Amino acid sequence: MSSAVMKPGLSIGDVADRTGLSVSAIRFYEDRGLVRPDRNAGGQRRFERSDIRRLSFVQIAQQLGFSIEQIGSVLQGLPKGRTPTKRDWSRISKTFRQDLDDRIAMLERLRDRLDGCIGCGCLSLESCALYNPADRAALKGKGARFVISDESSRRDGRS
Repeated sequence: MSSAVMKPGLSIGDVADRTGLSVSAIRFYEDRGLVRPDRNAGGQRRFERSDIRRLSFVQIAQQLGFSIEQIGSVLQGLPKGRTPTKRDWSRISKTFRQDLDDRIAMLERLRDRLDGCIGCGCLSLESCALYNPADRAALKGKGARFVISDESSRRDGRS
């Protein structure tokens, strides 16, 4: 039997090649508990093939703006000791679904209100979607309330 057959798991270099991540990034994710490779007798990391999918998920989730802590929390829901199934992935995706829906809604509000504001030339506070007399938006909270919140941005209650 060849040593390639007997060698359990993938080396960190193999995982780096497959995911496009640097070895240092993989170590960073390991330090954060997002992957947990085994060690062989020589102390070398050995990853499961399912770790490629985990790391790909981490990359995508980070690009969507999720924190390492949020991603780690979700990945805790995946099984240990076996490759996650479609059902496993579907279950954890529900955790992100509402957050993604909220982000999509906020981006749509931004898109719909932004082009009406920047350089609109309306020259009229009567038709301005972002007019905020006496800083009434402050009552709704901090930040860009007319985009963050789904509540009306007009002083007359229309959206």
